[in-house]
Amino acid sequence: MSRLPIKGHNGWFKDESSGSIDCANKSTYDQYMLSVKSEKEKEEEIRTLQKDVSDLKSDLGDIKSLLLTLVQKNHDD
Repeated sequence: MSRLPIKGHNGWFKDESSGSIDCANKSTYDQYMLSVKSEKEKEEEIRTLQKDVSDLKSDLGDIKSLLLTLVQKNHDD
């Protein structure tokens, strides 16, 4: 099993036979995994905010439609 150092990433190696990436330094790996987790949390927060905005737009459309209906009913009476 031959491991080649990855240029520009100290402590990271690529296994030539499997193509897998390994980290020789546990603290570097832990730090990397924290950044991956943080990025995933940010992406989920963005998705949640986009859904909330979409829901609010839909609710505002419903409110507008109801208000127009009320105005028309009051005008017709």
